[in-house]
Order: sequence, then C-alpha cells, then structure tokens
Amino acid sequence: MTSPFDAAGARTSRACAQCGTELAARALACPACHTLVHADRLKLVAARAEQATREGRLHDARAAWDEALALLPADSQQHAAISARVAELAKRITDASDLGDGAPKPAHEGPWYKRWAGGIGALLLLVLTKGKFLLLGLTKLPTFASMFAFFGVYWAAFGWPLALGLVVSIYIHEMGHVYAIVRLGGKPSAPMFIPGIGAFVSYSRRITDPREDAYVGLAGPIWGAGAGLAAFGIAKWTGADIWYAIAALTGMLNLFNLLPAFGLDGSHGFTALSRAQRLAVVAAMGAALWLSGFKLIALLIAVGLWRIVQREQGPGDARTLANFLGLIAVLSWMATRHAL
Repeated sequence: MTSPFDAAGARTSRACAQCGTELAARALACPACHTLVHADRLKLVAARAEQATREGRLHDARAAWDEALALLPADSQQHAAISARVAELAKRITDASDLGDGAPKPAHEGPWYKRWAGGIGALLLLVLTKGKFLLLGLTKLPTFASMFAFFGVYWAAFGWPLALGLVVSIYIHEMGHVYAIVRLGGKPSAPMFIPGIGAFVSYSRRITDPREDAYVGLAGPIWGAGAGLAAFGIAKWTGADIWYAIAALTGMLNLFNLLPAFGLDGSHGFTALSRAQRLAVVAAMGAALWLSGFKLIALLIAVGLWRIVQREQGPGDARTLANFLGLIAVLSWMATRHAL
C-alpha cells in the first residue's frame, strides 16, 4: 500500500493520467474526466473473473468481482454492472443444481411423489452422511468446553439424557450453518455454546446477497430438522419416550428459530422472499397453527405479518420459499407429535 505522505511527513499528490487533474488520496475516478484510477488493475481482475467463470470456478469468480467492486465508485455504471454479475454468481452458487462444482446438472424428472420421497430420504440421512464433517467441530477446544458447560447446566435441570439430546441437536443445527458458509467459500468459526441461550457461529465475510443470506440462515433449521427426524426414527424403533421428547424439543427449538426477527434464522430467510412469498409463508404458518394447535406459531405469524408490511422486501426466491414451507410443515408436526 502506498502512502500519500513522503518521508518528511509532507502530503504528496496524485494526478490523473488522462487529464492531469490532482486526485484525492482515496479517489477511485478523476472528478474532471471520470477516468478510472485503477483501470489497468480492473482489466486484469476482470480477465481473471471471466476465466474463473468459464472454468466453472464460481467462488473464485465471485471473489474476483468483489475485488473489482472495491476499485470502482459506488455510483458508476461499471459498479452497477459488476454488482449484477455478483448477484448472478451468488444465484448460481446457492442454486441446488449448481452448488457443488459450478457445472449445471439436469433437472429432476419423474412423478412428484418420487421427488418428495427422495428429499425426505436425503433429510433422514443428513446426519449420517455428514458424520465426518459433524465431528470436525468437536476437535475445537472452545466448542467442546462450551458444549460441556451447556450440558452441565441442562443436566442439572432436566437430567442427562434430555440434556445430551438438546446439546447434540443444537450442535447439529449450528454445524448446518457452518457447512453452508463453507460451501459458499467462507471461513466460519466452530460453534460456541452459551448456557441458557443457545449457540452461535461467526464468520468474517459479510454476506450481502439475500439468497446467500437465506441459504446460510435456513441451513441450521434444515440440519436441525434432520436431527429431529433421526431422533424420531430411533424413538419408533426403540419405543423409548426419551427419544420422542428429544425429537419434540428439537422441533420446538428449530421452529422458534424460524421467527423472522431478532437476527434469528427465519429473519435471514425472509430477506430473500418477496411480499407475495412472505404472505405464502405466513399462510402456511396459519395452517400449521390450525392443524397442530401449537401456540408458538402464533408468534411467528404476528412477526411475519409485520415483516410483510415493511417497506424492505426481498427479490423473491423459489428455493428459499420451498425450504421455508417444508420446515414449517416438518417442524410443527415434530414439535407436537409427542408432548414433552
């Protein structure tokens, strides 16, 4: 990085290469002729981004275009054009058919009930197929220590079986966020537990695209739902009431996280939804309340209606809507399947 000051502390100046106008220290474009200060570097970055896109390295392309945005005035046409490219790349990265390696995959075919059966089967196998990844967080001392403290508090209150089930379900929920962030090219922290509150995951890169924000936000409840369904399956197999209780508690916790406010997962999910899609989610919440009688859903409905009337609305995303509707159905059923 160069400094606008010389060795004696006197301020130096820069001049526009095109017209000679003196430029401010952090100027990105000439105020007189509007020549871009970093034009040569921008050409190299753009070439790198285009090459990465052609080769299917979407994360690298996204990083290159982000670098280019930092070199452009925010009100310039180039900034707007590259922002559109970034949004398109974010859409492709978070798209289920383009998430893994950037290569387009064929659309699913066949009867709807076969597609639903496949999705449910994938959800049930989620915990098993990601076993190695789930163990990764347990190798981090802060995660293990905070988890043990969390377990101790709830052991004293509810006994060790329910406390252990609660800790494991929350851990799986948080590792869902970790997995989603990693798939988007981020570097998340390991989960940290806070007794009496829950757990959280932090990450350095700020997510600005609503689709990515929703993808990361809803990944936690999706993995949590998988953990709850696994517990319910064990309950059906063993007949042990404790597993029914763990499944119901997991459903309740993840359903509460769908609250579209206060930075909870549902709030991140709502950022990608249009007003019409938010209305569809609230309607689904109403149906779930009517069918299950679970009063917590009334709070979700009230906050969801408040988000509908806000000026801020998302661009609309069918995948996020489908995830939201599926989670409402599964979690409301799970939360009330067996009373605690």
